[in-house]
Amino acid sequence: MTILHSFLLGLLQGLTEFIPVSSTAHLLIGQRLLGIPASDAMFSFLVIVQLGTVVSLFIFYWKDIWKILRATLASIPLLIKRDTGKLDTKARLGWYILIATLPALLAGYLLKDAVETLFQTPLLEAAIRLFAAALLLTLAEWLTTKSRSLDSMTWLDALIIGLFQVISVFPGASRSGTTISAGMLRGFDRKSAARFAFLMSVPVMLAAGGYEMLDVLKMPDLTSFLLPLAVGFVTAAVVGWLAIKWLLDYLGKRSLYVFAEYCAVAGLVVLVVQLV
Repeated sequence: MTILHSFLLGLLQGLTEFIPVSSTAHLLIGQRLLGIPASDAMFSFLVIVQLGTVVSLFIFYWKDIWKILRATLASIPLLIKRDTGKLDTKARLGWYILIATLPALLAGYLLKDAVETLFQTPLLEAAIRLFAAALLLTLAEWLTTKSRSLDSMTWLDALIIGLFQVISVFPGASRSGTTISAGMLRGFDRKSAARFAFLMSVPVMLAAGGYEMLDVLKMPDLTSFLLPLAVGFVTAAVVGWLAIKWLLDYLGKRSLYVFAEYCAVAGLVVLVVQLV
């Protein structure tokens, strides 16, 4: 992998991690177009470069994350006393994020080997997940009221959205598309669904990147791998921040149909290329 390759893949990751078009599918397509063979090193790159977009989230939501974390920790005595009626909005949101995170963390741990195997057929997997994203985004727009705010969230909402996030463990699935759609299917408006989807992705992405980092540290050619990884990481972080800001502004005014249409067309093109 060259520096140019890592820059282009970091650019793709930053652009597509938060926009609901499947970042992993686009990275798999980019990997194929750039002629980079599937390997353990490539899998590690794809996972760790996502940490760049976690940095984007921390920078964009740092005030929210700090307030939620502080309120959640301060609420532990209330939970011990089972006095949940006194939990404030930030504390409730923190516990809901934890509830929503657990299914994906468990699935990621149990299915790690299966997920890595799926990366060996990148184009086919990308096509399948793009079609799935198109269907889910269409259903989320078509079937929902989109009237609720996060203040009305319950533990059941968080658990259901968390179960949807399990889908994003597999390559090519759109993490943001899946979880935003799940939020909308529970009746939340687009911006509220997106905000919760982004916040709940932080623990999962940190866990996945941190776990994969252990394998990277064992690589025999680690020194030669560090510079491309750093380039991809920084590029993804900068572009990811811009993508978050753009998407939240967009969702305040427009629907998800354009992303569904894009995923359907892209999936069809990728499938034809794979078959040919």
